[in-house]
Amino acid sequence: MIVDAHLDLAWNAASYDRDLTLSLDELNAAERGMDDVHIRGNATVSFPEMRRGNLGLSVVTLLARSGPAHQRQPNYRRTSLDSVYRIGAYAAAYGQLACYRLWEQQGYLRMIRTKRDLDEHLQNWDLNRDATPLGCILSMEGADPIVAPAQLNEWHEAGLRAIGPAHYGHSHYAAGTAVTGPLTDDGRELLDRMQHLDMGLDATHLCDESMHEALDRFDGAVWASHHNSRTLIPGDRQLPDDLMKRLIEKDAVIGVACDAWMLHPGWVIGKTTPAETKVVITTLADHIDHVCQLAGNTNHSGIGSDLDGGFGNEQTPADLKSIADLQRLADVLQERGYTDEDIDRIFYRNWLRVLRTVLPD
Repeated sequence: MIVDAHLDLAWNAASYDRDLTLSLDELNAAERGMDDVHIRGNATVSFPEMRRGNLGLSVVTLLARSGPAHQRQPNYRRTSLDSVYRIGAYAAAYGQLACYRLWEQQGYLRMIRTKRDLDEHLQNWDLNRDATPLGCILSMEGADPIVAPAQLNEWHEAGLRAIGPAHYGHSHYAAGTAVTGPLTDDGRELLDRMQHLDMGLDATHLCDESMHEALDRFDGAVWASHHNSRTLIPGDRQLPDDLMKRLIEKDAVIGVACDAWMLHPGWVIGKTTPAETKVVITTLADHIDHVCQLAGNTNHSGIGSDLDGGFGNEQTPADLKSIADLQRLADVLQERGYTDEDIDRIFYRNWLRVLRTVLPD
């Protein structure tokens, strides 16, 4: 089994009207000739492909940005710093939550809210995978849909179990990718409330300064769902070794991401291709191995593919056209000397260890 710690399923459905119940061929054929965004016709994720790849459990996201300097569309303009003008992000996240609720009603997914849910789901998946819905745990990528820290209980009751405080740029809670800065006062209060509710902190996308401060302040479960190595690929989107070591000290798991922009230095989005760079699935193993070497064991590496997270197979390893192709990592790791037990940890056991801690009884 694979546990994938980062998939933007509802964002794809709500933002791009993708029908994830289709086969991958059907989904891409339905987008043929569409040119509103560059990802059309290049999808790698659908529910049948997840099932074919034995993705028994995934961490799925709510994603909507509304930072203080976020550029609005004309119909989504900020006229005040008051949190009421974050209603667009709040509404967008609830729209995505509606996708998960509908898919659950239709029997495609099962939202995992408690430890008991998780145990039942894993047992059912083991006994009869074909008849068992895909298991999902809900996370939020960028905390702006939470219009104030005091609203966190509402989201927790709705099933939210983990939060990444920032995405790209500044959120109202922290500094994210491509900017610098500390947590905000609201960000500090949000972390305190998250810890009180035993929610997980996804450190992915936090800039170095905000991440260091978050790790100093937060004593709950923490992970980096989709983050590769800055030592191997320069850039502030990647994790430096000192922060990797801090995460490992907190018993975190670091998930390898499949975005080729994070796998090859100097990648130019929209121009560079997987074929010309020779980025392949083996490249993913380099980042997995880096985490394992830093840790001295295989307890802190996992998969957080981020597939179809704003890119498609035009920006994945050349031999990864479907999320089901993640299974090929097993052979690559085995060839590098990883044991079956090691591979089980990387594929699912490490994530199960950490994710269980954020689920109530």
